[in-house]
Amino acid sequence: MVVGLVILAVITVGVQTNIDKGLVHSTNLLEASLLGWQLMYILPVAILTNDFFISGFWMRTFASKTDKDLIIGTSIATAAIAIILTLVGASGLLAAWTGAWPGNPPQEGSIAFFLLLKQLPAWVVGIVIVLTVSLSTAAFDSLQSAMVSTGSNDLFRNKLNLWFIRLAVVLVMFPVAVVALKSPSVLQIYLISDLVSASSIPVLVIGLSDKCFWWRGFEVVLGGLGGLLTVFVFGAIYYGNAKNGANLMLLTESLYVDDWSAFGKLVICMVNLAAELISILAGAFVAAPIGGLLWGFGAFALRIGIQWTLAKTRGHQFGAFDRPSPAAPIFIAGARERSSNDEDGEDGDPVNHTKASSLKGRFW
Repeated sequence: MVVGLVILAVITVGVQTNIDKGLVHSTNLLEASLLGWQLMYILPVAILTNDFFISGFWMRTFASKTDKDLIIGTSIATAAIAIILTLVGASGLLAAWTGAWPGNPPQEGSIAFFLLLKQLPAWVVGIVIVLTVSLSTAAFDSLQSAMVSTGSNDLFRNKLNLWFIRLAVVLVMFPVAVVALKSPSVLQIYLISDLVSASSIPVLVIGLSDKCFWWRGFEVVLGGLGGLLTVFVFGAIYYGNAKNGANLMLLTESLYVDDWSAFGKLVICMVNLAAELISILAGAFVAAPIGGLLWGFGAFALRIGIQWTLAKTRGHQFGAFDRPSPAAPIFIAGARERSSNDEDGEDGDPVNHTKASSLKGRFW
């Protein structure tokens, strides 16, 4: 479906649209811009960290038979997505160079693709709209199912009746529709979730390493909240008032502002014998991960200090840096769990074992 949409759009746009070469130079879209340099940092950080929270990706990851299959699949998907996004992104340039955008009266840049479609035959517009709606519905279906399945597993340990889960899939559509209708911008919703993930994921991935067994959930929670607080503090300092600092957390100005509030500005002046001047203004997507890490390590120091003090006052051993003993390994055979002593199936057939995680996470 995606390939069909891209092929149809590329052929018809190439045949039906006429580029005004004068607009290519006058629009200055091929020139470097502040927003362009910012997006080279913002988009990789935002998308990479946000993908950690997309359950659909994890479901597909664990559905892979082997790591090799996963690598092959992600490599093919990465190449396909890069080509598709390049072609779809170029529609904004074509809309500007053909005069379809900004239009009269001026329209938002987010609908440049649809302004370009107005220059195409009606039958092409109809097919593209149907395919676009179908793709959006398919993406929503995956996110909706993943959201409900995650809640069923994490909150209820898959003990809910199947009909309650199906009902939840239907009910979750209503708040999603309300948010979509009331939100001033879909991009703003994505950016808010990206900001939350940018503040919490850096402190979370530290605990994924076996070498950082001393990292606890306390640091992850406090680091994530601290990253958002850092964004607020930066915004209050940058704009000079707390209200705009709170608005920066909601990114009410979106990305399209001609300053460094969404990205951050780092100006370090040379130090000489007379004086030194260092001015550091970290923007939202810089303040979030850096602030989260600083708060996380601060929480780590606080927890270690409290545990050390309690160990000294109560006279017991201080074991915050002792590697925990591995739990008894559990193996999975089909749909039921077996201990390491069960080597054969019920009929004496060998069982293919898959080792589960041997260490459990701790909050404190």
